[in-house]
Amino acid sequence: MFKNQYKATVGETVMLLPQSKIRPNPNQPRRHFDYDELEGLAQSIRANGIIQPLTVRKTENGDYELISGERRLRAARLVGMTRVPAIIVDANEEQSALLSILENLQRSDLDFFEEASALDKLLSVYGMSQEEVGRKLGKAQPTLSNKLRLLKLNEQLRFEIARAGLTERHARALLKLETDEMRERALSIIVDRHLNVEESERLIFQMNKRSEEPKGTVKKGFRDIRIFINTLNHAVDAIRRAGIDADSAKSETEEYIEYVVRIPKQSGSSAKTAV
Repeated sequence: MFKNQYKATVGETVMLLPQSKIRPNPNQPRRHFDYDELEGLAQSIRANGIIQPLTVRKTENGDYELISGERRLRAARLVGMTRVPAIIVDANEEQSALLSILENLQRSDLDFFEEASALDKLLSVYGMSQEEVGRKLGKAQPTLSNKLRLLKLNEQLRFEIARAGLTERHARALLKLETDEMRERALSIIVDRHLNVEESERLIFQMNKRSEEPKGTVKKGFRDIRIFINTLNHAVDAIRRAGIDADSAKSETEEYIEYVVRIPKQSGSSAKTAV
């Protein structure tokens, strides 16, 4: 499908094109551009120029559509460059879209949700098979399948996961829960408590285990929780009676009871114990 599908004009000659004439590719799979990264790239371009030319195709109105190099183009605009080096290739709209997606995937230039969406587009819109995509990207089919499964998470969950800076393994762990409601509850706990992957997986295992228990089941030891809380309260009272200005706070969620005790150090800073 992709062999000899496009060719550069003038033997892949690099040309200086007006950056104002280059429009973004509507099929660019990358949706988020970190400003700090762009500023760093802009500084490099300011010092060294654009080392790797952009790839564009000519459109019917005489402008150019970007195929690859959007970060370079955005950084060049930050620098104020009026012309940018580019290679013009002979490609139609569909070929341009495919090349843009594949170029980003091959460069690992996407976050894991953008990557999953791009892979899905290759399969569902452009009719490629997983075998063909795997060959083009050098990825095994199980890897592709795992990435595509991430799209089972609804858009709001994906947004929250990305905003919290969680990993792909966090996202895959959430897929082990059966309902969006459970996933949302788990994600809230993971974010609030800054859980790593292993801790998140334990939480999700416990949530699944609880969901399988018959309603009305009283967990072993549950009736003793109030006794434990009272014991902690007595301990804090004893600390205060000893002349130490300790304070405590208790909060509850559907999954946990959190008991926090703060004991000032002699230096004036505070020590914190969570139960």
